[in-house]
Amino acid sequence: MQNITYNKTTCMALAGLFAALTAVGSWISIPLGFTPVPMNLATLAVFLTGGLLGAKYGAVSTAVYAMVGAVGAPVFAGFRGGFSVIAGPTGGYIVGYILAAFIVGIIVTKESGIVRTAAAMIAGLAACYALGTAWFMVSTNTGFGAAMVACVIPFLPGDAIKITAGTILIRKLRKHI
Repeated sequence: MQNITYNKTTCMALAGLFAALTAVGSWISIPLGFTPVPMNLATLAVFLTGGLLGAKYGAVSTAVYAMVGAVGAPVFAGFRGGFSVIAGPTGGYIVGYILAAFIVGIIVTKESGIVRTAAAMIAGLAACYALGTAWFMVSTNTGFGAAMVACVIPFLPGDAIKITAGTILIRKLRKHI
């Protein structure tokens, strides 16, 4: 984990803790009437996971979150769980969390400044959006423009706030983890 030496048990415990944080972030959601994709705090948790645990354990943590949900635990938005959620229109975003945490973890280092940390989150979010929106288009037979209107554009202001909060939190919490 990010130039810090922890034993595997500590790393795995932190990965589990951040998987739980991602579940809580998913539960704090606002359903939008025009799209099956809810607005929630899961992406903030994913940013923190990658930024604080690094690429390897950030990806492990978000993969654990996705697998726990896939087997039926109600960890996804709306207290839902099951493989049907992963296979449904929002599943690409959930799988995209793994890629986002990995990307954030690769870019953010212990010495990262504000700009690099925010850029890491933007890159992770872009990857999550690409995977999630592509899956949304396939699973709902929606065109690119309609998918952007339903799944990306309305979420950008909230994502900007989450990136700002994530940048501040990573910089403050980094020295404690």
